[in-house]
Amino acid sequence: MLGLAATTLCAVTPSDIHTIAQAVDAHYDHLHTLQADFTETYRGPGTQRLESGTLLLKKPGKMRWEYRSPKDKLFLSDGKTAWFYVPEDRQVRKTDVRKLDDLRSPLAFLLGKTRLEKEFGELSLAPDVAPQTAGDVVIRGVPKALADRVNQVVFEITPTSQIVRILIEQADGSTVEYQLTSQKENVNIPDETFRFVPPTGTEVVDGEFEQ
Repeated sequence: MLGLAATTLCAVTPSDIHTIAQAVDAHYDHLHTLQADFTETYRGPGTQRLESGTLLLKKPGKMRWEYRSPKDKLFLSDGKTAWFYVPEDRQVRKTDVRKLDDLRSPLAFLLGKTRLEKEFGELSLAPDVAPQTAGDVVIRGVPKALADRVNQVVFEITPTSQIVRILIEQADGSTVEYQLTSQKENVNIPDETFRFVPPTGTEVVDGEFEQ
């Protein structure tokens, strides 16, 4: 496995989607934690929203999206329960991860048994999509678990098999784009980071929450 993890996209044939997918799988399979700065851009009919913050992932299935701009928000999962908290609303939404229908949630499973060719149908190169950084490779696929609401997902991948950009095209015509920068791999992240205790005076609402 570690031998595969060392494979870089520079060493593979650009047209070989199977080799690219395997290199990405191997890269993330050997990670225990990941920390990155993120920018999230939502584009819909007459609407554009730009948000940013810090993303923390930890195996298995733990994630923390800490939004800092334009306002504080927290989307957190300990692998079993997910929370969405907006301090200014004095309310937190809580749901079982198994019932979670959120575009951010699949990213938690990058740190696990990642299998791009299993999780995405019609996986292929995307030569019509220009990478933001020269030397990166862009691929696309249809997420099998979200096929009813997502038309395709586009990934930008570096020569060291890191995913640095994810563009999700939804069935309603809107898009959500994540850019990941300043990535730090296998850093120490305590489990307590992924636990949420509602602050005093915060209303807890059970049920699903939107993107």
